Formats: sequence, C-alpha cells, structure tokens
Amino acid sequence: MHTGLTIGEFATLTHLSVRTLRRYHEAALLEPATVDPHTGYRYYGAEQIPTAQVIYRLRQLGVPLAEVKSILATDDSRQRADVITGHLRRLEDELDRTRAAIVSLRQLVRPDTTDLQVELRSLPARTVAAVSGHVSLDGALAWYDSAMAELDTAFPPAERTGPPGGRYANELFTDGAGAMTVFRPVRALRTSGRIEVVELPAADLAVTIHAGPHDDIDVTYGRLGAWVVAHALGVDGPIHETYQVGPHDTRNSDRWRTEIGWPVFRLAPADN
Repeated sequence: MHTGLTIGEFATLTHLSVRTLRRYHEAALLEPATVDPHTGYRYYGAEQIPTAQVIYRLRQLGVPLAEVKSILATDDSRQRADVITGHLRRLEDELDRTRAAIVSLRQLVRPDTTDLQVELRSLPARTVAAVSGHVSLDGALAWYDSAMAELDTAFPPAERTGPPGGRYANELFTDGAGAMTVFRPVRALRTSGRIEVVELPAADLAVTIHAGPHDDIDVTYGRLGAWVVAHALGVDGPIHETYQVGPHDTRNSDRWRTEIGWPVFRLAPADN
C-alpha cells in the first residue's frame, strides 16, 4: 500500500490539473515522490505542495517553463529572487504598455465631441540650453528623463525663464530613430556635460494643447495632424513640444499640459 497523495488529490490541493502535473513530470519540473512500478500511478508527498504552489503562481504570471525550472533548481535565494524580480519587472512594463493602449483606444472609440482648439503661431529664433542626441523611439522616454534631469541640475528654478521643451525629428517616428533635442530657456547660458548652447530657428506652427497624461498623446497628435491637412499647409520639420506643466512639476498627471506644435507654412504674417 502506498502512502502519499494520489495525482488527483495533489491536483485538487495545488490547483494544477492532472494533465499539467503529468506534463511537469515529463519535463522533470515536478516529479512525483514515488511511481508505482506496476500500475504507473503517481504519488506526491505533502512536502511537495509548497513547490507546486510556487510553480502555479509563476505560471499564472507567465513565467516560461525554462525560467521556472531554473528558479526551482537553484539553492541561492538571492539568485532565485533576482530571476523572479526580473520577470516581474518585464510584466510591469508590459502592463504599462497595455494601460497606455487602453487609454488611447477609449479616446478613439469615444472621442471628445468638442472641437480641437488650434492656434497658428510664429516662434522667433531662440537661444537655449539644450541636450541633443540621436535616439531610438523605444529609448526616447529614458533618454528624455536623463537629459531633462541634467538640465534641471545645471539650471535651478531661479535661473529658468520659461517652461522646457523638445524638438523631435520626423525620422524618430517614421524610422524608429532620429534626432531629439530637449531644452530650457535660461538667464545665463553655459555649457556643462552634454548641455550645449543651441540656437533654435524660427518656426511657424499649428499649436494645440494635450491635457493630462501622455498615454493617449498620440490621439492628440492624430487630431492635430488631421486639422493641419484640412486647414493649413504642412511642411517638413521637427515636431515641437512645450511642457507647460509636466512630470517634473507635479506627479498628478491630470494636471499635465503639453503644447504640441506641428510645422506649417503660413501664407500671412502673425497678427501683432
């Protein structure tokens, strides 16, 4: 007579199906404590329940079987924690992308019925403190955070004369990589580290404001682009953004205000 839990009993206790337990046995991921040589019946020990529960949770999180196996195989608790933490970080990144996509889709299926407020604006040439680089679209957010932190450190609030901004080459969006420049207008221009003194050329823009978090800023971009097609002559040139209120001002993303400027050709001078 065998002692231990039958595969059915073990499945009930661990929420791993009999079919799954058989597959894990074949993969040497979770082997039974004993197998009857005559009947082939599998029996599990009560001490295997915690291991099975760990596997169940890891698989719920989508951890690949190979990673589950490596986690269970190591006796080093630090290494085991590092593997799990790395996967959790990837899941969190994926969740952020999913949330951003949901926000955009909700905005698209239930668009704001109010008309988009667009202003045609001529910006004069300006000299600013800036950080520039050739950046991949996937790494743009991290690059922006790093560059803006460098500007904020070099120029504390008393030295700033306006909100920060950015200029983004079309290739960043069309090719997945391109030139990015983030800048601050300041009282006393100077170089430091990656910071350079840059003269921004004059530009004519169709400008609108995106209110709130940046998860659905692409929807505002699309609406502004459609407005330009219908009302103005668009031209090649970098997209302009001005962060009237942004992450460096408040953690409350509902208060963020991002000004988006689309390059256009103006047929008449701006009103004085």
